[in-house]
Amino acid sequence: MEQSTPLLSPAPQSPPPLGEHLRSPQLRAAMLVQQEALYSAREFLRGEGFTELLPPLVGPVTDPGGRGAKALDVDYYGHPYKLMTSAILYKQASLHGFPKLFYIAPNVRVEPEETASTGRHLVEFHQIDVEIAGASREDAQDVAAGMLTHIVEHVWTALPEVLAELGREELDFAELRTGKFDSCSHEEAVTRLVNGGHPQSPDAEIDWTGERILSLEADRPFFVNDYPKGSRGFYDREDPQNPGVLRNFDLLAHGGYGELVSGSEREADYATIVTRMRESGENPAKYAWYLDLAREGIPASAGFGMGLQRLVRFLTGLDSLWQVSAYPKLPGVVAP
Repeated sequence: MEQSTPLLSPAPQSPPPLGEHLRSPQLRAAMLVQQEALYSAREFLRGEGFTELLPPLVGPVTDPGGRGAKALDVDYYGHPYKLMTSAILYKQASLHGFPKLFYIAPNVRVEPEETASTGRHLVEFHQIDVEIAGASREDAQDVAAGMLTHIVEHVWTALPEVLAELGREELDFAELRTGKFDSCSHEEAVTRLVNGGHPQSPDAEIDWTGERILSLEADRPFFVNDYPKGSRGFYDREDPQNPGVLRNFDLLAHGGYGELVSGSEREADYATIVTRMRESGENPAKYAWYLDLAREGIPASAGFGMGLQRLVRFLTGLDSLWQVSAYPKLPGVVAP
């Protein structure tokens, strides 16, 4: 029997010309995986009682972001609007009518140029964005873990030959498919990294190198909980029993692929939100529409965003996010 040629090959630092990229068998395989991943994500969430909404693309303000990423400005009938870097504020607002909702949300973040070589960053990307009224962090983690397990089961069942051609093996997902995910605190993760010789700050998010180190040590996805206050946005809820610590989490994939999901319980109290904005250097006046809703009463909630391109990269085993995007825009690289 004639054997097929594996599609997996080391990724160059940047994409080839667009036409060549679109004709690539490797991209076609990745898009088949993406299609099945989206199908199964929707299947799972709808089965859990979630309603899919279409997210906004522009607004008067967006998630302030972090790690040097910036929003793009838009002239909206003479008003300075932003392209969405994240739909988090709109997810919270939508809880008034939709207590369990999700988006397949496009995001645009002008990432620092030095992130072009990480394999983990694009200027344009999508998130599977989920929000649940009245939920705890643990509730959100259960949904994230359940959805990831469901997606992996579906994609492996639907496309075993495609994954095999990409060099993936069932063993790569064996521990994940048990549905049992590990967890540690941010403090514990920092201690492991520092003891291993990596200079990770205890006051900041786990950096990309640190995520990769932790990810390579694991044989299944794992949650990192309790990031320090100041390392994340004003909307992540501070733990009332543990001041200075946030009720949030990341979900890191094993095998060196790093963060797939970020989530948290949300701040819902108006006065606390304003205080947190000011503490983080944000001007509350910019968020007038959001704060008006918070004053009326935004439901308490928890939620998360799962990066679609990062998910597909993990499923396919490819080296870089541009390989799993039909129209990749790398930081600092002008592309059509």
